Amino acid sequence: MEIIDCRLEKGVSRLKGLKETALYNEEVEQSVSEILQKVRVLGDKALIEYTQVFDSYSLCPSMIEVGKDAINVSRASISKKLADSIEYAKKNIEEYAKKLLRKSWSYKRRDGSVLGEEMRPVEKVGIYVPGGTAPLVSTVLMTAVIARVAGVKEIFVASPPCTGGDISLGILAACSIAGVDSVFRVGGAQAIGAFAFGTKTVPKVDKIVGPGNVYVSCAKRQVYGFVDIDMVAGPSEVLIIADKTSNPKFIAADMLAQAEHDTASRIYLVSVDKDLIVNIEKEIYRQSTMLSRKKIISESLSRGAFLVVVRDLTQAINVANIIAPEHIEVMVENPEFVVRRINNAGAIFVGEWTPEAIGDFVAGPSHVLPTSGGARWFSGLSVSDFLKRISLINYSEEAFKKASKYAVELSDIEKLDGHGNSVKIRMKKNSIY
Repeated sequence: MEIIDCRLEKGVSRLKGLKETALYNEEVEQSVSEILQKVRVLGDKALIEYTQVFDSYSLCPSMIEVGKDAINVSRASISKKLADSIEYAKKNIEEYAKKLLRKSWSYKRRDGSVLGEEMRPVEKVGIYVPGGTAPLVSTVLMTAVIARVAGVKEIFVASPPCTGGDISLGILAACSIAGVDSVFRVGGAQAIGAFAFGTKTVPKVDKIVGPGNVYVSCAKRQVYGFVDIDMVAGPSEVLIIADKTSNPKFIAADMLAQAEHDTASRIYLVSVDKDLIVNIEKEIYRQSTMLSRKKIISESLSRGAFLVVVRDLTQAINVANIIAPEHIEVMVENPEFVVRRINNAGAIFVGEWTPEAIGDFVAGPSHVLPTSGGARWFSGLSVSDFLKRISLINYSEEAFKKASKYAVELSDIEKLDGHGNSVKIRMKKNSIY
């Protein structure tokens, strides 16, 4: 872990140099481009080949899609505690999504014209769910449940095969509970390519969502335009603002929770109290010995953990807005002062009883959030991302007559006489006919 003293100018300079994680790697871009092109041309054959190469598993065409029976049985195969937890999270996510659900609307002007928007759901959505050492059951809920609330007709999930070619029972059970239509035993950039271009087995979708590694993120960026995507995300991040009233044990635990995600995770602790930072550092080392993902945590802390000393809360807020992290935890005596001044964050967790883990699993808002400074211009995944806004324009003859001369004037200045004629012909004045 590195201590950065932002009370000094060199500390501020060092911090600004850390604010973004590079999302572009030329070697990865080239590799992903080749994978996508092969999937586009060869379809299922390429999926089978890449599953053998990257997942060391031999698929046959009939195994790419997980059978409906396996999905249905999975729900009964998990423990009651897990099933109850999935149902609890689903209920909270649905409730939150419904609050954000926008409806079609319109209004009538004095001239008789009617303007508005028709809201329509995306028809087909592909969700990428990471598997491997951390099968993200919660990601199914944080994406598929929201899509279902939006009214998406067909929802598909792709997830890489684990040992023996199976997909985690927890993931399959979450798919069943969330109402996913089909699950495909495919991971990596090849899964993104399958959703973007379609194969004999995997349908082409309209939008791809969900987190993934650098190859998945790169593939999403490259297929944007063939399909829509939620965002291009980098490694996960948390920034914790703390003061002398904060509980060092809680903060250390939250930093370790972030560190176990990935060796490229970013963890920032920002505080006025240097003694608190020292105590938290000690607590981190004590707690880390009791966790299972020690190797990942150790590398993550050594590469991406930063203990930031600031002059006051105002500077702490400035630091947070510079970093624009995925998650911000506010654990100070007066959290409202801080929350009102944070402009850049994927999600804000307020108070010592709101750890990021609550948001990751059960609170309600999606945990699919912008990273690498993306919170400066982008928001986390929500029900709105599964809806299309279709402009509605309805003019009466009277309203048209009032607007026509202005439309003609603008068409003339743009030298688009066809546009002008389509107005003039209705005016029965100076048209080409």
